Amino acid sequence: MPAWPPGSGKPDQVDELTYPEQGATKAALPPGYHHLERHARLGTGRAVFERGAAALMSWQMHRAAGLRVTAEGDARPGARVVSRIAPGLTAPCRVVYVIDEPDRRGFAYGTLPGHPESGEEAFIVDIGDAGDVWFTVRAFTRPGTLLARISGPFGRLGQRLTARRYIRAMRRLSE
Repeated sequence: MPAWPPGSGKPDQVDELTYPEQGATKAALPPGYHHLERHARLGTGRAVFERGAAALMSWQMHRAAGLRVTAEGDARPGARVVSRIAPGLTAPCRVVYVIDEPDRRGFAYGTLPGHPESGEEAFIVDIGDAGDVWFTVRAFTRPGTLLARISGPFGRLGQRLTARRYIRAMRRLSE
């Protein structure tokens, strides 16, 4: 059993999401939030897709992007994950849905109490008919704590920089 960061709750604890629009990263992102959407080509071929999907679903992408991650196994509905953003700053989330299709894999997680933001982020790898493999990050967030509100545009900048790190990590892990 992983050692959970102090104040992040027990792994068997059912935490409520800090936003009402669960699963909204599947369609139009809800109003009243900052929206982020990035697409990046990872390469070509089924092997690139499978490596990318495996890295994504096992939290390797998050770790390769520089986050310290404590998770309840691979990404699956209801799984809890806590990312350590900085010393003393954690980001607890729960997986709200998983995509497991032959040509499309991924998941979304939503923020739990203690996360500096409130919202949801989805990560999807897909392969098209021509064999091109794409990675997508979609998110809607708003400040969830005083610290996040005070950070203003710096918080949004941090989210964009993290999305870039996710893309770089996925490119390396999918090679």
